[in-house]
Amino acid sequence: MTETAVLTIRRATADDLPAIVAMLADDPLGATRESPDDLTPYRTAFARIDGDPHQHLMVADRAGRTVGTLQLTVVPGLSRAGATRTIIEGVRIHADERGSGLGTELIRWAVDRSRELGADLVQLTSDATRTDAHRFYERLGFVASHVGFKLKL
Repeated sequence: MTETAVLTIRRATADDLPAIVAMLADDPLGATRESPDDLTPYRTAFARIDGDPHQHLMVADRAGRTVGTLQLTVVPGLSRAGATRTIIEGVRIHADERGSGLGTELIRWAVDRSRELGADLVQLTSDATRTDAHRFYERLGFVASHVGFKLKL
């Protein structure tokens, strides 16, 4: 757990799910694919995430209010001479907190935690339409070095 002033970055609990899902749904892309009115699939997913020691679903909490989230996944691998990498997913900041520096703090936490976990590389993807997010990640030192592909199943 990390604390800065009144901000705490901590592991998410099932009680955080409504706030997390609301943040996931609170943008043009999320609005088309998230369902905050039915938390059943999110509860199932949370149980799987919470039971996996390689998954770190985190929330940023300010004065008892969930204001940010991300998921950090540790992936051991053979490539890069057996390097361990972490993947940052599902980064969201509450609309009231955007532009406050919270996103920077949350990503820096994830990078620091990745080092503590022995990772050699931190990677993330960002939807091609999220140009503001791309500038944000580049400002934090991330390099757009690869092209990502997805196949919906």
